[in-house]
Amino acid sequence: MRLLPLLALLALAACASEPEAPAEPVPAPAVADTSAAPVVAVSAAEAANRALGVGDRAPDFELPDATGDTVRLRDLLVDGPVVLTFYRGAWCPYCNTQLRDFQAALPTIAAAGARLVAVSPQSPDSSVTMTERNDLGYPVLSDTGGAVSLAYGLVFRVDGQTRARYEAVGIDLARYHGAAPGTDAAWALPVPATYVIDQSGTIRAAFVEADYTQRASSRQILEALREVV
Repeated sequence: MRLLPLLALLALAACASEPEAPAEPVPAPAVADTSAAPVVAVSAAEAANRALGVGDRAPDFELPDATGDTVRLRDLLVDGPVVLTFYRGAWCPYCNTQLRDFQAALPTIAAAGARLVAVSPQSPDSSVTMTERNDLGYPVLSDTGGAVSLAYGLVFRVDGQTRARYEAVGIDLARYHGAAPGTDAAWALPVPATYVIDQSGTIRAAFVEADYTQRASSRQILEALREVV
């Protein structure tokens, strides 16, 4: 009977000497898989309605810029908020106009402590053309396959009538996208959208419009940035 207290004390001492289990590692931010082309069958209006909006977590990504260097959203956010704009491609005059508008406002955006980056489904070669044509001073990234655009809920399939109209004027999306003709990636586009993302990775402003002629202006972006910084 006298052995029981002693055995109990020895058991307690053994438990106290055991090392604590290591803490569970904090999972890294999810990175969009850019290797798989999305299969989509929604209209631009449907995509605009389901796209990410204010308060949503911005999916992290890593994409090549026009020179082949990898750009990561998480790295951009280290320095401050990020203005992320999705455009259709170098063939789109409305996209060119918007990107030039953003270029003109780039010093003011930088003065607010923010970074600006543009994303499209076109290949790096087409992005070089876009950058040089518009004399852009910010990264233009290639989301070939559209996986990042899909992660933001922006991808839609170009309908047959619009496809025929594009082909009639020589707009070959497969060539711009570096995709095989007739594949989903060849005729999938993002709804034009611009997001203001704070340093925590939260979307603080979202400008998403199914009508490709309607775009966020630099004035709207600067007003949104003032609310963030």
